[in-house]
Amino acid sequence: MAFGIVDYIVFGIMLMLSTFIGIYYRFTGGKQKTTQEYMLGNKNQGFLPVSFSLMASFMSAITLFGVSAEMYSYGTLFVVINVSYILGTPIIAYVFLPVFFKLGNLSVYEYLEKRFGRLTRTFTSLAFSVQMILYMSVVLYTPSIALEAVTGLSLISSITLVGLVCVFYSTIGGIKAVIITDVFQSLLMFASIYVVIGVAMYDTGGILEIWRIADKYGRIQFNNFNIDPTERHSWFSLVIGGMFTYVSLYAINQTQVQRYLTMKDYRTAVKSLWCSLPLLSLLSISTCFSGLAMFSKYYNCDPIKSGRISRADQLMPFYVLDTMGNIPGLTGLFVAGIFSSALSSVSPALNSLAAVTMEDYVKPLMKQDITDKKLVFFMKILVLIYGAICLLLAFLAQYFDSVLQTSLTIFGIIGGPVLAVFTLGVLLPHVNQKGSLIGLVIGLIFSFTLGLGGPKPPIKNLPTFTDGCSVLINKTIPNVEQGVKLFEGLQNDSNYLYLYRISYMYYIVLGFIVTFIVALIISAVFKESYCNNPDLFTPFVAKRLRKHGLLLKIKSTKMEQRTYVEDNNHLCS
Repeated sequence: MAFGIVDYIVFGIMLMLSTFIGIYYRFTGGKQKTTQEYMLGNKNQGFLPVSFSLMASFMSAITLFGVSAEMYSYGTLFVVINVSYILGTPIIAYVFLPVFFKLGNLSVYEYLEKRFGRLTRTFTSLAFSVQMILYMSVVLYTPSIALEAVTGLSLISSITLVGLVCVFYSTIGGIKAVIITDVFQSLLMFASIYVVIGVAMYDTGGILEIWRIADKYGRIQFNNFNIDPTERHSWFSLVIGGMFTYVSLYAINQTQVQRYLTMKDYRTAVKSLWCSLPLLSLLSISTCFSGLAMFSKYYNCDPIKSGRISRADQLMPFYVLDTMGNIPGLTGLFVAGIFSSALSSVSPALNSLAAVTMEDYVKPLMKQDITDKKLVFFMKILVLIYGAICLLLAFLAQYFDSVLQTSLTIFGIIGGPVLAVFTLGVLLPHVNQKGSLIGLVIGLIFSFTLGLGGPKPPIKNLPTFTDGCSVLINKTIPNVEQGVKLFEGLQNDSNYLYLYRISYMYYIVLGFIVTFIVALIISAVFKESYCNNPDLFTPFVAKRLRKHGLLLKIKSTKMEQRTYVEDNNHLCS
């Protein structure tokens, strides 16, 4: 089956609409000439579009391909991660967001300069930049798998096409174009997933039959409560590790904080966050079920073992081509959805990287102020530069393993230490600059060693079979019993160092803990006067500081009061 004329038309319409949105916002309103409009959308964006944008920013083709392949290869346990979203949302809304919204800085890392000094701010924003560049390279690569499979475009052409469209409308349209395009692209993502599920329901006879087949072959798994940290997925690793990952992405990541700041006030921002939660869970659960939908077709003729594809991340585009290639327009709709999922992740990341670079690296080096118009021009140049860097790195992403595990590893090894520094900042007044900086550096070194060191034991799939293939490619697994026996024989990982056997879901947790403990110890050893500025702390800590400050003022003389105020301003302004 091939990509037909109707498919090209559907796909082309999606590209034109995304491009048109960027052009529209370039030539309407303030025409993206001020930082306020280009980076913050004039602080008048609606909560519903921002809710879709919050959901779409980290729900890329990695999620659509990776999560569906996870269900196919390892079973349904990964869906438990949705519990972590519910637990993490109030932490984001009521611990971190009040602080950042009150300060209103374009760069979230400007907070760290006020709390811990410029050096901590610079190190942390550099860590963010590395994290997002690596992540975007995987995001750009992933949809190219689909484009290459169903259109015949080469990998180079596919990656280049995704990157150019994304960089174009992000550069000229600013944050407004990014948010509105995210809404349109989110709907396409939902459509592409439900097309896959709908076709499987039609072929098998309904949802219950899809579930029955998955259950028969061991894919329905919800009862793994193993506390062993070397267990790849369990309730503990998914809920705890998932919550830390979710909070790191939605509470202290520039990409998401910048979206909160496009709204008029804190209450609207919290409303958008809560509204994004059901959207996020709906797409996540639907994507999980799409993996079972694909398994219902290939349960007795695995396309990887039969040599039709080379890796699990190619399952979804292969399934679409295999089942819908003869239906005009459906393949085009699917590719448009996958393409959109990449655009909705890369465009906000490019926008945020430009903001962080200008605010954290360029501005501090400038000896004189520049006009707002020039500032916006420089930011557009930065979007182009970062887009080019990510395009180049995307060609290396094909050498990674599972795109889902790769992206969560990237988030984990950097997100854990960075989240720890922000948490220390908003909760513990006695933690100082030396503690935060040394804790961050040691935490990052530990996390990179844990996440990128090795060798690591291979990931073990659940058994797959080729009994139903017209030509049996692999005769060593002719039936279910022998497949299960082989799977059980692969379980011994004792030859690998224990540290490298730890589940990737715990990388962010361990990085957080190491950074947190080191920062506390260093702050206790190198004592400094603690920060007394209530604006830099979460509300319940700020309330305690205000009460403490009031008692000091009552007890002090006028001279002591002046000294207290001067010290307070000196410590953390």
